[in-house]
Amino acid sequence: MTTITSSGGNTEVVSTRRTESHDVSDIISLFSHSTEAVFGRIDVMYLLEKSNLALTLCSEKNEVIAHAVFLDYPNWNVIDQSDWESFLHENYINNKCTPLNTLFMHLFVAKEEYAAGCSQEIVRRAFIAVPELQFILLFIPADENLEPDMGNVFEEMMTAPGSAVGTNFTLLMCPRHWYHPQLYVRKARLEDYDDLLPIWTCQSETLKETYSEYFLADLIECQDEENQAVVCEDGDTAVGFMSLCSQVNVSLFQECFDLGPFHGLCKPHPEDILKMPEKPSIQEDEDKSNQTSQETVSVSPQNFEHIHDQDAAVQKDGTVTVSHTELPLDDVRGQSFKASATPLLETEEDAFRPVYRGASNAFCIRLFCIDEKHKTRSLDFLHYVFKLFPDKDFCIILVPHHVPEFYLIQNFVRAIPFFTSRLGHELYVFHRAGLLKSFNVRKATTDDLLAVKMLVQTLSLNESILNDLKIFTLARRDPDGTPVQAFIAEVLDQIVGVSVIRDEMDIEYIRSHYNIEDFIHFNHHQQEEHGHLFHFVLNPIFRHYTKHFLKEILRLAHKSSLYYPIYPQYVEGKFQNPCAHSLTSALHYMVPVRPRRQIVYPLEELGINAPSEQVSKDQLSYSLNHINRKLVLDSKASINTRIVVVGASDVGISFLETLIFCPHLKFNNLTLISVHGLPGKDLPGSKHRRFLINSHCFNDEDYAQMSLCSWVNVVVGKMTGINRAAKYVVVSNEKEVPYDYLVLCTGQKYQVLSPTGADISKLPTNKEVMSKWPQRYTGKVPSNHFTLSDDQDCLKAMQWLKENVVNSEGNVIVYGNTIDIYTTVETLLSLGIDGSRIHLVQPPLSSNVTCLNNNEIESAVQEALSKAGVSVYYDSILAQWNEGDDPDPITCAAFTTNTKPFKLQCSAFFSFAYRAVDYETFKAINDACLVFDGRLVIDTEFHTNDVSIRAAGPLTKYSRSYYVDEWTHSNFNSKEIGFELAASMLNLFDPTPKPFSKPPEGTDRLIPMYKGCKIKGGVLPGGYNYLHISKPEIPIRLDLELALCDHGMEIITGEARHGNYFRMHMNKYSMVDSITCFSKEPFPVSNYICLYGQHERLLNDLHYRWNKGQITDLYSYFRESWSMAIYHDRFIDLKKELRQILMSEQVPGPPPAAGTPPRDAEERSPCPPPLPEPVRRYLRRHRAQLPVYAPAPPTAAWKPRAPEAGSPPCLCAPRALPVA
Repeated sequence: MTTITSSGGNTEVVSTRRTESHDVSDIISLFSHSTEAVFGRIDVMYLLEKSNLALTLCSEKNEVIAHAVFLDYPNWNVIDQSDWESFLHENYINNKCTPLNTLFMHLFVAKEEYAAGCSQEIVRRAFIAVPELQFILLFIPADENLEPDMGNVFEEMMTAPGSAVGTNFTLLMCPRHWYHPQLYVRKARLEDYDDLLPIWTCQSETLKETYSEYFLADLIECQDEENQAVVCEDGDTAVGFMSLCSQVNVSLFQECFDLGPFHGLCKPHPEDILKMPEKPSIQEDEDKSNQTSQETVSVSPQNFEHIHDQDAAVQKDGTVTVSHTELPLDDVRGQSFKASATPLLETEEDAFRPVYRGASNAFCIRLFCIDEKHKTRSLDFLHYVFKLFPDKDFCIILVPHHVPEFYLIQNFVRAIPFFTSRLGHELYVFHRAGLLKSFNVRKATTDDLLAVKMLVQTLSLNESILNDLKIFTLARRDPDGTPVQAFIAEVLDQIVGVSVIRDEMDIEYIRSHYNIEDFIHFNHHQQEEHGHLFHFVLNPIFRHYTKHFLKEILRLAHKSSLYYPIYPQYVEGKFQNPCAHSLTSALHYMVPVRPRRQIVYPLEELGINAPSEQVSKDQLSYSLNHINRKLVLDSKASINTRIVVVGASDVGISFLETLIFCPHLKFNNLTLISVHGLPGKDLPGSKHRRFLINSHCFNDEDYAQMSLCSWVNVVVGKMTGINRAAKYVVVSNEKEVPYDYLVLCTGQKYQVLSPTGADISKLPTNKEVMSKWPQRYTGKVPSNHFTLSDDQDCLKAMQWLKENVVNSEGNVIVYGNTIDIYTTVETLLSLGIDGSRIHLVQPPLSSNVTCLNNNEIESAVQEALSKAGVSVYYDSILAQWNEGDDPDPITCAAFTTNTKPFKLQCSAFFSFAYRAVDYETFKAINDACLVFDGRLVIDTEFHTNDVSIRAAGPLTKYSRSYYVDEWTHSNFNSKEIGFELAASMLNLFDPTPKPFSKPPEGTDRLIPMYKGCKIKGGVLPGGYNYLHISKPEIPIRLDLELALCDHGMEIITGEARHGNYFRMHMNKYSMVDSITCFSKEPFPVSNYICLYGQHERLLNDLHYRWNKGQITDLYSYFRESWSMAIYHDRFIDLKKELRQILMSEQVPGPPPAAGTPPRDAEERSPCPPPLPEPVRRYLRRHRAQLPVYAPAPPTAAWKPRAPEAGSPPCLCAPRALPVA
């Protein structure tokens, strides 16, 4: 907050923020008669889209007071944006402007009475927002003069002798030192103590409590060659302090961090052990094999290749020598390479760690504080402190995990910690060569080929980079005509980076499949302004120039946006073990883009009205990352808090997805502990996934579009302990993974059920053994006993069956009464196992609700089982394996029933009878003294009894104090639970202030009722495709539900035994709350999920048409062209807009009674006039995805009419869009 004074003497408290699109109208209202004369004719929206920095000053009432826009090229189109640097050097004297330190003001407007104060404040804020910025320039017509209020901000630059540019334009300059002068740095003296104490006390309460108030004085007084203290001063006042030490425990840091990129912070030594393992990695094998089949190589976009010869150093004479073989270079690969997001397939404990014998090459910052007013000048310290330690090349600083990144360390490189690091701090590193400001970016030339070859010689894609570079230097485009551009980054004429981009030729696909419009407005970007990043290589000591490198690529290439896809890697039998991105990765500065839900188009029915192939084509899914001109100077807040998630369940994946897609936050320490690593590693459509029912929370495409392995560290193993005091998780009884926040999402799993041990020779019945059932089996699990909980369990079971059962004669027993027994039986049949060898044994039901809860479907399934020859047994309790002898392997199994027992020969036993919290998980939770009452007890905010531990999903239950034992997270959609869990924790990390509203009194004892639907889907015996979508509820028998007085209505077409059954239930408010599909033919599940929660009138007057007998098949009904808009992902936004309009308008006539809306068109109340325009706007905006609709012209009159069978209504007609 800053106070400015108007010309009339009034004061106003203003705050500065980034400009947003909704500010446009307020900005235009600030235009004056001189605005166009000084800045030209301005399209504010277009300018905001192309700006690098746009700032707005707001009053305490959030009223826009002033606004300014800055770009990295001159205004008035004085010169082409890629050539302005040479233009300035030729035409102006004493010019020190470079693309690194210069921005151009393209617009400034303010309230007239506050213009003077606002211009000063907005320029000051621009220098704060961009620490590298030294000069702000402004071209104005030569015959125009700035208003006096603005004139005080700029000074005129002198033109060079003979230059004619001054006759047309005047160049004005505002240097940084007018607002933030460089601070003088010197050695600290005791007399500085009084100046520093208030700063140190304000920022270091913890240190003051730990040591004493004289600790600062002791540091100043006890200086020697190894321990130094320096201050920076403004005038004669010390405003900052830094304590330094040359003694660094590099061996400790080598144990805790990956310091390979920095040669272990040691001097090179002949006995250094740097050689990587001789055994080639799986990735390298694939690279070699791919070279024979395609021109390009398949490799990771975040590859680390460590070969260290000598350290990069600034020589004493001021020249820079940067070794290209000593530091790893980042190589970002492009789409045609089908780049993998997984760099390594080995486990971390198998990874090679170099051994360094040389002396320490680093000094450390022990204490640092600086006055808030001068914090943007923090880097002024570094020039001086490197002179204090001329034999050291690295400056390091340790920062606690919870401390946000401050200005100083934003220019440092964060060292990647090993997941087992218990140090409790983040390590940041800065190389002395990083102080050089001569970082220049230019287009590549033929003369650069040799230097680039040396730069990239250690990269596995070096040949591909060189080939692309040759394509650019020779032809500027690919053989297919795609334009190619290559850029070089150099420091003191030495090449330190290279990048290759192409025009993005698939922009319509990106627009329709990704939420890219969260970041740009497409209408203001030309097709040729979209670029595709193919290679990005940069020496890591210049990593803090990555954003500038990207900014220069955009400027020199005349691009406004860059896109970078990460493709999945499917490797059978291997888990993904991602490591963090290489230090110079451009990915750190890009934003991951959320994918959009896609319509499954019935292409045959739509015919010529189908969308273009660019929109509807099927291609390999990928995760999309993006950067544009607006984002290159918009820093993301780095969150170093260690968040450890246990369990790769739907809840856990949804939680991680929500965090990584926060565009303004970058979580550096996300760790997932999972038995099988990340899901989604298998080939799409793998048959083994059919063993278990599908929740439809995530699919292969979702996992590919998230690329979690790009952002999440994975520890493979099972949680076996939690040390709450030391805050670490024990994994597989050996690894210790530290955390700041622990999130438990393990869910429940099928457990091995213990036989009751009843002697079937005595003919026992179920009544006699019920007291012993069910119990967990504690012995060694037989080798042919399977409990399936995830894809990897299913894959293992399928491989075993193919090797041992499919071609043999033994029986397969499937035991349980969940819906997974049916999907498993169908999978066994599909493997070629004869139905007569499959025995389906069902234990007694624990409730009166069956897993299918639909008599008609159950009858069809039983008929299919009988037809296949599968034997079915009911109310059977497992009594013995192998007649009580050693059960490994199981050769026979005996069961008791309500009458007499029976025994079955057995070659494989699948158990789905007992689902509970895994025993190892329970023991870890219980031993940690977390409250466990059948499940882990939480409150409504996901808290356990430990403030640092959260939990969610089927693992949990609500505390008994809520009196809702029947409601748990199992009743709700797991994806929604994960999202809400992440939302509750984001408040802990997000620095953006959020409006807070106190909840109504008394609601703290109520549990939240989530609204997302529960989904079950799979293939049941007989090849029936099954889908059930329902509201969150406590299960109740369908026949009892139908008898309820407020049941609503149901619409059913087809019959289950014919394989065309479709049931849709509407509640008493005519909202769809249940859908059941049972079909021989596959159907678009994602489309049908969109129908949940919709009002029946929105479904083309479903109830009206049903009563008129116009609907005989709901499958074909929901394939009709009218329904496409409902499946569109932005349809919910249209509904909200229309609802707001309806709520604001007075609709004539009394509202109809609830549940009985008028059915004839003549009885309807006319809709308000504003309704059609949002619909037309919606159709225009999404024309590519919804070409089937022909919007009516704006002047077209609308008259209500009765719908006709099979005729799709015009979506522009308001009657087709009632909003419930």
